[in-house]
Amino acid sequence: MRRAVYPGSFDPVTNGHLDIIKRASKIFDEVIVVVLVNVDKKGLFSNEERVELIKRVTKSYKNVRVESYNGLLIDFMKCEDVKVIIKGLRAVSDFEYEFQMALMNNKLDSTVETLFMMTNAKYSYLSSSSVKQVAKFGGCIKGLVPEEIIEDVVRKIKE
Repeated sequence: MRRAVYPGSFDPVTNGHLDIIKRASKIFDEVIVVVLVNVDKKGLFSNEERVELIKRVTKSYKNVRVESYNGLLIDFMKCEDVKVIIKGLRAVSDFEYEFQMALMNNKLDSTVETLFMMTNAKYSYLSSSSVKQVAKFGGCIKGLVPEEIIEDVVRKIKE
């Protein structure tokens, strides 16, 4: 069985993330979307809320599973016995960071490979941070995040 893990903070999940999930689900028998705890960021949504939002927008993908993990990605990979990490790239600046992470993960476990997927051009500017900024100042986030979670994002920003 060909399996892969798509890790991230997904705070919130964007249409760019969803595009990578959809495309990866066509390549792999199972894609595990894992919401990782980022100790350097204060999230808008809790990890549990992020998992629920992602489950809601991926429910039509029968081979996508959503989990949360607090620890090293490589340890999650070992627990799940998965050897492929999927990372979406928007720009060269993403590549520099993700390349370093791929090398570190390979250092921690040389059996794990990182697969880079280029974003769809229409999402190349999109990030969770920019979505939060637009929403915070009352801008329209339609087309930036899946329709099903727009109200969740707007409500959470207002809290």
